[in-house]
Amino acid sequence: MYTSFFGLNEKPFSITPDPRYLFMSERHGEALAHLVYGVTESGGFIQLTGEVGTGKTTLVRTLLLNRMPENADVAVVLNPQLSVIEFLATICEELHIDVPHNKGSIKAQTDALNRHLLEAHAAGRRTILVVDEAQNLAPAVLEQVRLLTNLETAKQKLLQIILIGQPELRDLLARNDLRQLAQRITGRYHLEPLSRDETAHYIEHRLKVAGALGEVFDDGAKKEIFRLSLGVPRLINVISDRALLGAYSLESRRVTRRLIRRAAAEVRGQLDKSPWLRPLAAAAGIAGIAIIAASVWSVTRQPEAMPLASAEVIAAEPDPVQSSAAESPPEEAPQITDEPALDIAEQPPPEPALDEQLQLAGELTGTPYALISLFEAWGLEYRSSAKGGCVQAGEAGLACLYQRGSWTGLRQMDRPAILTLVDNNGDDHEVVLTAIYGDSAELSIGGVRVEHPVEAITSAWFGQYMLLWRPAGGVAVALGPGSHSPEVVWLRKSLAAIDSRYASSQVSSDEYDADLEQVVRAFQRDHRLDVDGLAGQQTQIIINSLLAVDGTPRLTTPRLARE
Repeated sequence: MYTSFFGLNEKPFSITPDPRYLFMSERHGEALAHLVYGVTESGGFIQLTGEVGTGKTTLVRTLLLNRMPENADVAVVLNPQLSVIEFLATICEELHIDVPHNKGSIKAQTDALNRHLLEAHAAGRRTILVVDEAQNLAPAVLEQVRLLTNLETAKQKLLQIILIGQPELRDLLARNDLRQLAQRITGRYHLEPLSRDETAHYIEHRLKVAGALGEVFDDGAKKEIFRLSLGVPRLINVISDRALLGAYSLESRRVTRRLIRRAAAEVRGQLDKSPWLRPLAAAAGIAGIAIIAASVWSVTRQPEAMPLASAEVIAAEPDPVQSSAAESPPEEAPQITDEPALDIAEQPPPEPALDEQLQLAGELTGTPYALISLFEAWGLEYRSSAKGGCVQAGEAGLACLYQRGSWTGLRQMDRPAILTLVDNNGDDHEVVLTAIYGDSAELSIGGVRVEHPVEAITSAWFGQYMLLWRPAGGVAVALGPGSHSPEVVWLRKSLAAIDSRYASSQVSSDEYDADLEQVVRAFQRDHRLDVDGLAGQQTQIIINSLLAVDGTPRLTTPRLARE
């Protein structure tokens, strides 16, 4: 989504291990050297340990793809939670060893493996076994691993074994009953997290591999990433990826320290819960609570000086008794000035800041309350039942769209939407964007309508939203080349109605052909959508907006029309 915005060829912080992105820090260089030693020298075990996310799997993939000797045959066990017979069977499968009979026998599996190792050795080939997540190996399987190293000639071991695991692997191998295996480990290395300087270089390295031409993260952002991730590469990737999404949603070309903090807060929240997948539970007395919240806000908006101001105004009024007692004017008339009196009572009360309102209404910013307001914008009632919000929307012919995007894209959608805002404490709040008035926008927070500058809203928003829309056939269906359906006819006619430039050659055809694909691409290009030639939900929503379908609430409805 954000790659083209930052001029990137691909996402730079994917957590999928990719040897192209391997950052060779001093620690990673030493760890790789230990692995290379393990596959080029004969005998014993090599043990590589490290905390979760420090890059062990990436190192192993780099070893397998780029540093493995040409005469090596490799068996990789990725899921070591196996029984002894399953473990041996996996090794035989990886090495393409045929067990002719009694495949359920440990002896038959071991004999077949031994024959293969002797044949490979005679042919000048090396056999290497790599076990990932080795801390999950059962003691009985570890003992079988030790016994495999007994397969040897008079001069060298026939099987080289590399154990990769978390720090628990060191504790496991320190057990007294596994001391025979521990004594055969000829090389050990523990991979530590990155330092602060290495973290900054790591971020720059991944961005450059992804095609970045300039600096995207400022120095403060890099330091904040190190503080929050403690130099663990996987955490660096997750936080950085989320920060890029946040910067994209704000249409900012630079990632700052503040964006990093909000990204980390959102990551922590997602680890705990997913707001759109959790059950939409009923909440008793929601409307009453919303009214109470409105009352509380009304009270908090009154300035403390108000009672005093009222007293002063009353005191300034003439005393009717004194006025009637004296018919002549006073000896000294009051001085009249050209400056108008300041009527404190008429001054508007200061509006609470958005962050203050979010924290004040913290109990009213969950999913059920937001759905009530969103359904209300569509003239529907959200029922506190066992059915989820999207199920209820589907029954009304609507569909949910949940994704990330920018403020510009959200305005283009032109639909009320549930936004996930993050306050200064890092807590999530689900509010409903109900209208946009130029540089300000209206939010429904727990059922209470408030207005704030767009800048204040976007600074608390990371681009996550959910909206409702009305598909042509009542069900959201992505349309693409090869599709045959009435929705394709709707697509053709709708595009032609918007602009004659988008008219396809066969307006009544229900086939999504190459001609229609080119028309869709042109439409997407003109409206700054992803140009993929597929009429997905976003494309269909923009089409609906341009057609001004009746009964659809809009963000850009003029204020007077709404009132």
